[in-house]
Amino acid sequence: MTMRMLLFGLIFLLPPALKPWALRRFCNARIGRRVSIGWFASVMAREIELGDYAAVRAGTLIRLDGKFRLGRQSEIANFCLIYGAADLEIGDQCYIGPQCLINCDEPVRMGYYSALGPRTMVFTHGSFLPFTQGYWVKLAGVTIGNYVWCAAGVFLHPGVEIGDETFVNSRSVVTQSIPPGSVVEGNPARVIQPMEAVRRKMSPRRVDAALQQVLKDFARVTLEREWGLTDVERLPNRLAFRCKGRRYIIVLMPSSTSPDAIPAPSGDETLVYLANLPDYTPPPGMLWLDAAALSAIESNDPVYEALRIFMQRYYGMRFTLRG
Repeated sequence: MTMRMLLFGLIFLLPPALKPWALRRFCNARIGRRVSIGWFASVMAREIELGDYAAVRAGTLIRLDGKFRLGRQSEIANFCLIYGAADLEIGDQCYIGPQCLINCDEPVRMGYYSALGPRTMVFTHGSFLPFTQGYWVKLAGVTIGNYVWCAAGVFLHPGVEIGDETFVNSRSVVTQSIPPGSVVEGNPARVIQPMEAVRRKMSPRRVDAALQQVLKDFARVTLEREWGLTDVERLPNRLAFRCKGRRYIIVLMPSSTSPDAIPAPSGDETLVYLANLPDYTPPPGMLWLDAAALSAIESNDPVYEALRIFMQRYYGMRFTLRG
């Protein structure tokens, strides 16, 4: 126990570049590619597994006596507190928002593509007044399914299970398990309608229109507002602009595009493709965001990465990275 606390403190103080190395060296942790652990963050558990591109942001503290698994491309944001005697298992493509608190005295499990909004609290142990004087104690794990979104400030009680494809509205207090495919809110939280009642049916043409809206908002929010670009050309299914001395063209490839009509980049410009072409495989080396399969290449190009992060942050599109 003393050694674990010393290692916890050491990892807390180390610069981010050395934290994954220290976890491998001293804790036999399984660490994937491009894992990041931020400044004044620390991770300690009996078993540690961090998948490819997993991230623990600055100021987050994770101290478990059980197993800790953070899946591929999953992120725990800043200033979270996670502690307890049992396990925490988080699947791929998940997100834990800033200032969340997760008590893991009993196991907490989260499925694929699920998220907890900022300041959400998860408890598996509820007590303070003495059990021997007749007061209650609740000790039970929490399970969160796949495609679950708990918005900001949700409170999950011990023993609850949230079914797949469920949305829990902000500031809800979940005291009982929730069936799959539900939209819930309130204190105590209750089902107000099925997910199918609010989820749109997306045809290929509707996806094309949605991607056109994404490009418009990317130009307005990132290129103009954040980066200060003033010469963004808005053309049908494309944006054109100069960034860091280079001309960029972002090309939307709608579902009706013929593979023969896909433009090739010239020597003095960089093309970024945003495509809704389910059956098309792009040639190697192209900057290609596959909106149909939510797949993207690993790239350091600043515009490509900015578009990918924008779509993740504002539109919930978490692309699976591939080499």
